[in-house]
Amino acid sequence: MTITIPVGNGKLHCRATNYRGHLGCGRASLFSSLPFKRCLHNDLSWSSGFSKLLNLQRYNFSQSPINENWRIIRTIASSCLRDDSTKYFDFSIIGSGVAGLRYALEVAKHGSVAVITKAEPHESNTNYAQGGVSAVLCASDSVESHMHDTIVAGAYLCDEETVRVVCTEGPERIRELIAMGASFDHGEDGNLHLAREGGHSHHRIVHAADMTGREIERALLEAVEKDPNIFVFEHHVAIDLLTSQDGSDTICLGVDTFNTETLEVTRFISKVTLLASGGAGHIYPLTTNPPVATGDGIAMAHRAQAVISNMEFVQFHPTALADEGLPVKPTKTRENAFLITETVRGDGGILYNLDMERFMPMYDERAELAPRDVVARSIDDQLKKRNEKYVLLDISHKPREKILSHFPNIAAECLQYGLDITRHPIPIVPAAHYMCGGVRAGLQGETNVGGLYVAGEVACTGLHGANRLASNSLLEALVFARRAVQPSIEHMKSSVIDFSASNWWPRPVVPMSLGSNTDKILTMTRGVRKELQEIMWKYVGIVRSTNRLKTAERRIGKLEAKWEEYLFEHGWEPTMVGLEACEMRNLFCCAKLVVSSALARQESRGLHYTTDFPDLEESKRLPTIIFPSSPVKSTWSSRQVHKQAHVLGSSLDSYNT
Repeated sequence: MTITIPVGNGKLHCRATNYRGHLGCGRASLFSSLPFKRCLHNDLSWSSGFSKLLNLQRYNFSQSPINENWRIIRTIASSCLRDDSTKYFDFSIIGSGVAGLRYALEVAKHGSVAVITKAEPHESNTNYAQGGVSAVLCASDSVESHMHDTIVAGAYLCDEETVRVVCTEGPERIRELIAMGASFDHGEDGNLHLAREGGHSHHRIVHAADMTGREIERALLEAVEKDPNIFVFEHHVAIDLLTSQDGSDTICLGVDTFNTETLEVTRFISKVTLLASGGAGHIYPLTTNPPVATGDGIAMAHRAQAVISNMEFVQFHPTALADEGLPVKPTKTRENAFLITETVRGDGGILYNLDMERFMPMYDERAELAPRDVVARSIDDQLKKRNEKYVLLDISHKPREKILSHFPNIAAECLQYGLDITRHPIPIVPAAHYMCGGVRAGLQGETNVGGLYVAGEVACTGLHGANRLASNSLLEALVFARRAVQPSIEHMKSSVIDFSASNWWPRPVVPMSLGSNTDKILTMTRGVRKELQEIMWKYVGIVRSTNRLKTAERRIGKLEAKWEEYLFEHGWEPTMVGLEACEMRNLFCCAKLVVSSALARQESRGLHYTTDFPDLEESKRLPTIIFPSSPVKSTWSSRQVHKQAHVLGSSLDSYNT
């Protein structure tokens, strides 16, 4: 179900790696759009009100308590307290980007921590973040100015309290990174060099050349490696959260994972789970996100009955490298587009069409420094009007030394393909970049599911509103990872692990003996993935319409039904899992959430622009909320693999395997 909530006034007015050879499947069924409901409540803001609404209790899910000071000794094998297929931790963290690692380092002071990562630990959106982290760090800037820029960029859909918290706490989070060993660029005066990006009124972007995310990830990973309480599990794909019902409350007790190297399922039982799994850029064919960004966290949370919000707001970065415009074409298609950071425009880069006509002043008085949604739509309009495949971003009028010192990574990448950015413009095209929507979170990263917290791109905190301000993403991840720590510790200390919990849910299985059908299903799944991405790009892209969105909804439903039916007819069972199948079901789930949310918003605001409702309407300044719906008659992508959640207090006999 979906309701809409206004922000900023404290009131709720609801207007009624690697191995890719194994898959899983579910029974086919047609997709139907999520229902939208209107209702009325009072005195509930996005953040603090949401926290009060949750009123999360501390759950004791054990019949045989264990010592509060229980710790897992520093040996991976020893973390398997019963058998190698089940592991027990105080905290399980899904994702190894800035949010997951920063949180891990804090909670590890209080218990054992599992960091579950889909590929290598460094393979995350954080590692690909070029621009930097925004924070108020100079005397001429102010928290109020940063707040204003954030809210304007977010098309006034941001939650003011969340914005104030993030902008206020941001500087201290930067200082913590520096204390941990992160190295950022400094100016000639010895102070941090602060860059300026589109939508910002001041220079406030802390950066490490054009590789800021990589530097932050390096510092955090080095600290994690030294911590004896943190265990990193590489190549573990999260399948589904393990949930139980305590009356009307849903509780998260861990996660099932698929090891893509050993081809085994591992169950993690934990007192607290943090989702920090990033976004869903790969619902589109062209994205700056790494291959791991297939919406796993959002989809798992949706299946676990978590509330989802603002999924219509998909940010397309206006400047990704257009390979078609390079002097020397890459020999193979990239898995993810190469990002040209916002800072290039902030440093004076100018956008031209292929006739070298500057076009941004025609669309916005801020020209190249307009927010990303404005710049992306302007480029999209130029491409369609002129029937061209890319535009040009020129920084060559700046001193060569400055270009090479500020953008060494971009310069090196382009030079590989015969382009010297100190002499020639860069061919660029918009690409899917960031999900402003996600799992709805309160001010401490809490969700409506007990024991489940979220931080980073997977979360929807209310900070970004309808469009993310440049370099606010790493900032949000740092702030909310830190804010989620204390409530997580309190929840952990009041919870006790029951070692029989491992048998409360049926275990997913890995298909190993389907013969030639395996290759057939792999081929089918890869084709379906490309078709889904093409549907999203064509009908749910930068500019939308009601008719195109309904077409996408219909075509996605048919495509999903066809895929599930094919899998099932070729010997797959609903409990079977594998990397490409798990990713496919998550991509379907997220794509449907985006389409349903977009259809519900009958106005144009921020990243959501529709030709049928081209104007912004004050009466519709309301977040889109998707409440859990019944799994009955739902598709496989909308159901947990283990189908039925365990009910606390019920007999365990029926769950034993």
